[in-house]
Amino acid sequence: MNNKYKILVVEDEINIRNLLVALLETNGYAAIVAGDYTTGKMMYESHRPDLVILDLGLPDIDGTTFINEVRKVSLTPIIVLSARTDESDKVGALDMGANDYVTKPFRSAELVARVRSALRITRHSSEDGKLPGGTFRSKGLLIDYDARRVFIDNTEIKLTQIEYNIITVLSEHAGKVMTYAAIIKEIWGYNDLNSKKKLQVNMANIRKKFGAKPGKHNYIENELGVGYRMCEQEESL
Repeated sequence: MNNKYKILVVEDEINIRNLLVALLETNGYAAIVAGDYTTGKMMYESHRPDLVILDLGLPDIDGTTFINEVRKVSLTPIIVLSARTDESDKVGALDMGANDYVTKPFRSAELVARVRSALRITRHSSEDGKLPGGTFRSKGLLIDYDARRVFIDNTEIKLTQIEYNIITVLSEHAGKVMTYAAIIKEIWGYNDLNSKKKLQVNMANIRKKFGAKPGKHNYIENELGVGYRMCEQEESL
C-alpha cells in the first residue's frame, strides 16, 4: 500500500539525499528529490507529494520559508530533518507548521516511523477532524470522545475538564510533537507567563492518574524544551 505515497526530499547534501532515497524506496515509497529551495518549491507544485522531508540549511533560501509557503496552500505533512539542535529552531519550525523535527545524525528506523506516523495523521484528520469510530485506542488506553470518558485497561480514569481537554488535543495529533505554545493555545486560547507552568502541572497530574512509570503507561512523551507527543493510535483491523 505504501507505494502510492510520493515523498519529496529537499536536501542539499547529496550523500544524505541518496541515503534518504534508498531508505524510502526500500520501504515502498516513491521519492522525489531537490537540492535547494527553488527546485523544491517547483517539484512540490508539479508533483503535489504526500509528504515532504525538509532540510532547513538550504543553499539558496532557508527551509523555514518552504514551510511557510506550503502552509499557505496545503496541510501536506512536513518532517524537518536538520543539523540544527537548538530548542528555538525546533519550536520555531513546529509552530510554523512542520509536523515533526528529526535532528541529524538520524536513525533510519526512527525516520521511517515518523514518516508512517505523519501519513497516518493525515488520513485521520481527513475524517471531519474526529478519529474513526469516535474513539482513540493505544496500548490499553481508550478515549471515548462521544462519552468524554478515558479508560486504561478497562478502568475509568477520572480527569478534570482541563486534563481531559489536554488529552483530547494530544490524541487528535497522535504521533506528532505539539509545542507547549500550540497546546496552550488550544486549551486556554491565550499565552501568559504562567501558561507553561499550568500545562506542566496538569500534565504531571495526568501522568500520575495514568500510573505512568518506566515501561508502563507511558502514553505521553515529553520532548524537553519543546512540547509533548502522544503515542500513536492502533491501526483498525
